Amino acid sequence: MMLELLKTQIGRFRIIAFTEGVSFLLILFVTMPLKYVWDMPEPNKIIGMAHGLLFILYVMSVFQLKVNYIWQKRKMMLALLGSIIPFGTFYVTAKLLPEEELANQNYQ
Repeated sequence: MMLELLKTQIGRFRIIAFTEGVSFLLILFVTMPLKYVWDMPEPNKIIGMAHGLLFILYVMSVFQLKVNYIWQKRKMMLALLGSIIPFGTFYVTAKLLPEEELANQNYQ
């Protein structure tokens, strides 16, 4: 299944969106409490660095999808907004991507 996702731009975006969303939730619900409640900043630094890189990949991928699938500005903005709202990337992959996947299936 994972190898199938890597073959398409939408599939790669799904992987990036999922890992970015998980890293964001880890920061909010695990590493931030560790940092501010138990005075343990190290996990926040590590997960924060990974999340930062994943965030950049996510944003770049959204712009690629906008160009390649001729997304309207509203759809692109919703996808970008999903990256700063908890659970937002999961919503984006569930609600905004299915029509592109159908177009890909019909094209192949």
